[in-house]
Amino acid sequence: MESGAGKHWTEEEVKALLSVWSEKNIRKQLHGTLRNKGIFIYIAKRLQELGVCRDWKQCRAKYKNLKYEYRTVKYAHNSGDVTKTMKFFHDLDAILRYEPVTQLAAEENGRCSATETQPNTSPTTESTQEILEDDGDFASSTPAAPEATQIKKETIDIDDDSISTTSEDRSCTPVAKRIVGTDNHIPLEETQNHFKVITVNDTGAGKHWSDNEVRALINIWSDEKIQQMLEGATRNKEIFEEIARRLMKRGIDRDWKQCRTKYKNLKYEYRALQKENEHLGNPRRKMRFYDEVDCILRRQPLGPSGWGCESSSLLSVSVGDITANTGSLGVKRKTWTDEVSPVPLKKSASENTILHFQKLLTERVHTVTEGKKLLLERLCKQEEMQDLNRTQLYADPSAIQQVPAAAPAAAMAPAASDLKLGKKVNEGKTKEVYELPDMPGCVLMQSKDQITAGNAARKDRMEGKAAISNTTTSCVFQLLQEAGIKTAFVRKQSDTAFIAAHCEMIPIEWVCRRIATGSFLKRNPGVKEGYKFYPPKIEMFYKDDANNDPQWSEEQLIEAKFCFGGLTIGQTEVDIMARSTQAIFEILEKSWQPQNCTLVDLKIEFGVNILTKEIVLADVIDNDSWRLWPSGDRSQQKDKQSYRDLKEVTPEALQMVKRNFEWVAERVELLLKTKSQGRVVVLMGSPSDLSHCEKIKKACATFGIPCELRVTSAHKGPDETLRIKAEYEGDGIPTVFVAVAGRSNGLGPVMSGNTAYPVVNCPPLSADWGTQDVWSSLRLPSGLSCPTTLSPEGAAQFAAQIFGLNNHLVWAKLRSNMLNTWISLKQADKKLRECTL
Repeated sequence: MESGAGKHWTEEEVKALLSVWSEKNIRKQLHGTLRNKGIFIYIAKRLQELGVCRDWKQCRAKYKNLKYEYRTVKYAHNSGDVTKTMKFFHDLDAILRYEPVTQLAAEENGRCSATETQPNTSPTTESTQEILEDDGDFASSTPAAPEATQIKKETIDIDDDSISTTSEDRSCTPVAKRIVGTDNHIPLEETQNHFKVITVNDTGAGKHWSDNEVRALINIWSDEKIQQMLEGATRNKEIFEEIARRLMKRGIDRDWKQCRTKYKNLKYEYRALQKENEHLGNPRRKMRFYDEVDCILRRQPLGPSGWGCESSSLLSVSVGDITANTGSLGVKRKTWTDEVSPVPLKKSASENTILHFQKLLTERVHTVTEGKKLLLERLCKQEEMQDLNRTQLYADPSAIQQVPAAAPAAAMAPAASDLKLGKKVNEGKTKEVYELPDMPGCVLMQSKDQITAGNAARKDRMEGKAAISNTTTSCVFQLLQEAGIKTAFVRKQSDTAFIAAHCEMIPIEWVCRRIATGSFLKRNPGVKEGYKFYPPKIEMFYKDDANNDPQWSEEQLIEAKFCFGGLTIGQTEVDIMARSTQAIFEILEKSWQPQNCTLVDLKIEFGVNILTKEIVLADVIDNDSWRLWPSGDRSQQKDKQSYRDLKEVTPEALQMVKRNFEWVAERVELLLKTKSQGRVVVLMGSPSDLSHCEKIKKACATFGIPCELRVTSAHKGPDETLRIKAEYEGDGIPTVFVAVAGRSNGLGPVMSGNTAYPVVNCPPLSADWGTQDVWSSLRLPSGLSCPTTLSPEGAAQFAAQIFGLNNHLVWAKLRSNMLNTWISLKQADKKLRECTL
């Protein structure tokens, strides 16, 4: 379906589009343009003047479809098949005759590959090898290309929707590009597995970077070690995962793709500005963070033959006559595979030269990649060694203040021996909060060896409580964070302290109850202890020790018009905190069930992250925060209620309370593990379905579920299909089979009829035959039961819901996904209403 379409294009509308497209200035802008949203906005405006109401996305989609159809027909004519035709062929031929013709080769399930052929025209800079984007670094520009075109040739990911999100030829992307100066192509088998069109969704973009987030990214980028890794990298996913991890330590939740996208955009904008100033003599345009980026990049030349700021010795390899013989070689950034073409081909001298160059390049890429991995491993080991030395220092927080000033914030998070405490931000009954000058946006949460009850009406020192509480809080926050809940927790720093994002706390205690007990019974006479709430009951209490923390209603909280960290607490924010409280309780309740422990109720607090302006779970969750009954028996309670119930506090009684706290601390670490096993086995009917199956595997990884991919055909090799089934049934690991087969799906029904394990169909439907093919997955003989979902992510979620019944870690991720989806819709609705008002 065309992007943004909803109405078929009439013949008059297509003619109007072609008349605008045929204009010389329009053709010139469309040819080779990287960012084309503005062009199609202009085309849509021109069409409106002609009485055609189409938006820019519809214009772009129709433009691409016409080009695709024209190239298909043109190639057929060049191959001698003059019977193939299309409407408006001659109009398109007049526009596109000088552009390359794409050869299309049909494959199974409607897929296709493509190679380009060039018309017999004199070589120009326009025929220079195009650079392909993959999930590594930037590619090399052609050495012979003029400087003026280098910025244009550099492929980047853009945060907005100005880049086409579909291939120029639908799904049939060019997989073998012509090499200038030769009559040969890079072999198809060496390139077809490495081309990827990066879309806005692929980059993980979609949320605007705030100034504080960009500053933090630049701060990490300026680290000399990070720069060294980026300079020597051809595949940089691990580096940006490290950068995302460091941002998370500062309270900024960005994944590695978002970090890489922003990094590339900053470099592109900076270099484009420099080129404009250098060649056109323009005064410096405004660019945010220009000086910061300039400090990082000014030592790295922008020469036409380099890889820009990610240049390395990789391309400085002297290849002697190779360059001279092959002309301007455009190099893909993904290393070539060592596969051999199944069809023996007679190679010319120039082909052998190219293959020799590829071999040289592959060896150097491998060397650089290995060096990068070693450096990354050293950085991680360095942090691990730092963690081992933190215990003694934090036993006495005052000692930290005597430590000399640490390294600049651009470096990695300081070790305990270098960590410097700033002023005390806050002090509560059981903890102290300190600023961290060397980690902007973060604070140190230092626990105390103190236990209190009744708003400190009872207060005692309990040796070792700080370490017990810190262990409990760190494990709980780690569990929630891995599930996908947004928290202020960054990392455990020592036995008695952890680092958290700096938040402005919202003075409300949120309480979620499954069982009626404690103060609820006093406030609600007539309700018996043990009454269960379905769903859990949510209450809120305003933090006011002088008035004994009075209970508030939602209306009171909204009317208070609190504002923290620049965020006003209104109906949307109250709803988000209430919904989050229930989800957090349910995740922890589910996590305690394998330990045969009942989570009775839970008290939590939220804050506004001062950097991201988001509401996050903050403060602590330790044994003071809940009621926990082993086997559901109140008499065995292990929480702080055992301290509240003491008639007299004696050393022996405090030891009993401490043993309860230690019991919880030991078992809370088990919440991060599961004894339940499970896996997903994806069976594809053809290797051509691999990309569809990879999406299923990627989605399974987000739930922490192992996934294996196998190729088998129930039509062509039913005995092998059943042998593979028996292989996975025999080892006793719970398995969900996903059948991926287009056209006539025999794989799912055959598996469903021969195994007791769950089977789900996930056919990769084609646009042409999908409405017919899907019936082979939907209409099944009696006695078979294999549901069908068309979404790869849906298939993974189906498997996760099955495993989540017995695996609390998988269930937690599912529950968190539900919460985050609900929150995103709530926030989108708020923004829409604000815009409307």
